[in-house]
Amino acid sequence: MTIYSLYIFDRHCACVYYQDWHRTVRPKLAVEGGMLPAVYAPVYPATNPDDASYSNRNTLASSSGVVVAVNEDVPRTPLPSQASHSPEQPPPPTSNLSFDEEAKLVYGVVLSLRNMIKKLSGKDEQFTNYQTSTYKLHLYETLSGYKFVMLSDPNADSLRFVLRQIYSGPFLEYVVRNPLVEMGSRERGIDNEYFRMSTDRLVKGLTVFQ
Repeated sequence: MTIYSLYIFDRHCACVYYQDWHRTVRPKLAVEGGMLPAVYAPVYPATNPDDASYSNRNTLASSSGVVVAVNEDVPRTPLPSQASHSPEQPPPPTSNLSFDEEAKLVYGVVLSLRNMIKKLSGKDEQFTNYQTSTYKLHLYETLSGYKFVMLSDPNADSLRFVLRQIYSGPFLEYVVRNPLVEMGSRERGIDNEYFRMSTDRLVKGLTVFQ
């Protein structure tokens, strides 16, 4: 089974985080003003070096050594999902859609199918996933309105348990409990180095990950 990508949307319908693994077509640079900063640095249209950086700092509680605030101006080590390509191997092709357009399409599909299912089957029915010939979309929605969306190959079983693990683990630890992350601010995303690395470690540690 192959896991392609992860999107997180807040209750204001904005994409606040993105990460991918086995994606064959790379996302295209977003248009200026089309996406929030601190979502996915490689596609952010930075006009100012400070805009593309991770603004939050790594802060350790002096007594316990527990991370209470994360995110550096520039990660000291390359993140696993941003590995460079060797000169002999050309980079993968780029999508025709800008990243902000792509994120809007993903959210639009989720919203449309969720509303259709509620109208046809009642409010108690939940939309959890749908499948096409090329991919499968998995959805986990929190009580606070955050939507975790994962794309995988069409033969995958339900991955809601993975999205729930991301929410109850790295998301709560490095986003909700991080005083430097402004959740629901409408001004920036939730990306930080520890959340990204912890999510990457969790996904790659799954027995279903290939």
